[in-house]
Amino acid sequence: MPVIDMKNTPVKTGSIYPAPYNAEMAGRSSLRLGDVGGLTQFGANLVILEPNAKSSLRHWHLNEDEFVMVTMGTCTLIDDTGETQMDVGDCAAFPAGDANGHHFINKSTSEARFLVVGSRKNPETATYTDVDMMVVLQDGAAAFSKRDGSPLPIHPDGENT
Repeated sequence: MPVIDMKNTPVKTGSIYPAPYNAEMAGRSSLRLGDVGGLTQFGANLVILEPNAKSSLRHWHLNEDEFVMVTMGTCTLIDDTGETQMDVGDCAAFPAGDANGHHFINKSTSEARFLVVGSRKNPETATYTDVDMMVVLQDGAAAFSKRDGSPLPIHPDGENT
């Protein structure tokens, strides 16, 4: 049956970011709806942000388009042009290759949610706007490095930063 059972969809918390950046994703979780539905050509995730949580580090994708629609509460889009409040029904689009780094922050006192849909390119590169970091995603693995491709420094907890 193609209907996705939201109540039994696993909740993904945390981040694949290396330390210390992974700690910045506290209060963020998501439901990987496209994965549960068996989709392979694009991803569809419901991102849940607790108050003061952020969706990700500001980033942009080299090969993947992204589309976002707020489904609950209020989110603040932060990109290279500044801050834009987005309410239920508001949408944003981020074309592949547009170096406008973006993310969402829940600056309200209530939970906020948004649906994000993105193409699945293999390999894909995402570049982070506010830190010297990029990631290459290939065959399900994530390889983080500095933007020039050199290794990230080692964080005191043993992970690259």
